[in-house]
Amino acid sequence: MTAIEQYLIDSYRATQHGDPVPPPPGRDDISALRATRSYEQCRAVLEGRPAAHPWRAALHRLLPHH
Repeated sequence: MTAIEQYLIDSYRATQHGDPVPPPPGRDDISALRATRSYEQCRAVLEGRPAAHPWRAALHRLLPHH
């Protein structure tokens, strides 16, 4: 069963019982990723490492330095 099918079943059951409808799948994915990134940057600062943006850090590793 896909996530959409499960969501539709859960939504139907919620409306039958008068409960609030659950959030659609994937709605909070971006905010969860941002929270994880912020947490990792905070840990880096507490451990004394630079808290650079992960994409910038990856580019510095891949690109030749001048």
